[in-house]
Amino acid sequence: MLTLVINAGSSSLKYQLFDMSKQTVLAKGICERIGIPGGKNKHTVNGETYEMDYPMNTHFDAIRIVTERLTDPETGVIRSMKEISAVGHRVLHGGQKFSGSVLINDAVLDAIAECIPLGPLHNPANLIGIRACTEVMGDVPQVAVFDTAFHQTMSPKAYLYAIPYEYYEKYDIRRYGFHGTSHRYVSKRAAEILGRPLSELKMITCHLGNGSSLAAIDGGKSVDTSMGLTPLEGVPMGTRSGSIDPAIVGVLCNRESKTVNEVVDALDKQSGVLGISGVSSDFRDLDAAKEAGNERAALALQIFAYNVRKYIGSYAAAMNGVDVIVLTGGIGENNTDLRPEILGGLEFMGVKIDAEKAASREKNVDISTPDSRVRVMVVETDEELVIAMDTVEIVSKQ
Repeated sequence: MLTLVINAGSSSLKYQLFDMSKQTVLAKGICERIGIPGGKNKHTVNGETYEMDYPMNTHFDAIRIVTERLTDPETGVIRSMKEISAVGHRVLHGGQKFSGSVLINDAVLDAIAECIPLGPLHNPANLIGIRACTEVMGDVPQVAVFDTAFHQTMSPKAYLYAIPYEYYEKYDIRRYGFHGTSHRYVSKRAAEILGRPLSELKMITCHLGNGSSLAAIDGGKSVDTSMGLTPLEGVPMGTRSGSIDPAIVGVLCNRESKTVNEVVDALDKQSGVLGISGVSSDFRDLDAAKEAGNERAALALQIFAYNVRKYIGSYAAAMNGVDVIVLTGGIGENNTDLRPEILGGLEFMGVKIDAEKAASREKNVDISTPDSRVRVMVVETDEELVIAMDTVEIVSKQ
């Protein structure tokens, strides 16, 4: 079954075409700067990337470009879009309505729209991506895979905020969590690599990238996670502040003469390691700046690692122990310099790291010593494959 995976952002659209009979990627790419001058498409087939400029006023234009690229006689991999059996969409926010992936129909579209206040930047783009596929591809089955769904197993003690309960009742204000497809995938993959049943493991998965979140997973179910109502909560990230004293918003509104929305925008786009360092939101740039003697870049990295380590400790307490810690995401998989900063100081939990293995960029490996009471693993995530697998499973049942 050929399955197209779509990840629509506010001004971009990523895609991958899978042959699910082999779970292989036939083609992938991204349409960038949708609605912005300088639109561009990068399309990769057999390891070779083709880059072309395209004006894209809307996501409908982007979907048409995707269809052209996939069926192009030179750079395409199929003769007709009719060869595609299903489309899977990453949808950021499903609120409390969805605890799993679902076949898209009018009721699902309405529910995604109702969650726009909870995901104002992403859900509208996700809806546009779905509708664009419908317009261009007709009645091909489409499936919504929600970032928030995996965390719907959290209990009220983990997802409720200590604010007036009526705000939860009226506005659904609670912790939802994100990166659900990644946390779900790497927890299963780690158990497979270890040869142990996921149902018997207490695991802390650390999805570390420009956006970062951690999850406490007990027996394969999420019991807590660091992101909250929005992806702004949790550890400091590339440009996001992570968790802060909420009174800071009021202080900045008063002293900087800014609106609440302006301050929240600064916390979302100008904070995190970028705000601390003044250098970059890219951890590779921070590593280089640190090596060049930039103290603020070094401090930004320390603050990030310190906060990740604090969450690991708190989640071990929440689960009354931990068997496995998993590092994943762009930073978790590749930034070997940060691993000692994150994992150092966890010896009291029985964590012992093999320095040579921890310095390697090898993936899907155990980097702890044989006598470590807690296994520490680096596992390569694959969110798109999860979306494709869910899509095939749901469509096959129809």
